[in-house]
Amino acid sequence: MDKKIPHPTDKHVGSRVRMRRLMLGMSQEKLGDALGVTFQQVQKYEKGVNRISASRLQQIAHILQVPVTFFFEGGPATNDKPTGQQSAPSPSYVSAFLATADGIALVKAFMALKDAKLRRSIVLLAKEIAGDE
Repeated sequence: MDKKIPHPTDKHVGSRVRMRRLMLGMSQEKLGDALGVTFQQVQKYEKGVNRISASRLQQIAHILQVPVTFFFEGGPATNDKPTGQQSAPSPSYVSAFLATADGIALVKAFMALKDAKLRRSIVLLAKEIAGDE
């Protein structure tokens, strides 16, 4: 039996659901209760294994207090771009990072720093540790 591979858009939308849920400090169980589904179903949505219907996505957007378009921001490019339009680099690595608990915690802590010079120093330190030039 062939296992279907999740479509990149389904994976992206699911990761954005996860990112927003984590930003709000909401558990999968709480989101599932609000949707009338199990937390396992929420897990499947977040991994892109199960597609989210339009009506369900609208419901999720309402619960997570974002417009439906939020879930598609920075998503995989489609093949139906107008002629002559260049494709921009995908910010998917940022979305993937923000879809983790560590990513959310790091961003919250970083944004709580009021001293701009200290924030710049932290960025330089992280680049040095990573070997980024």
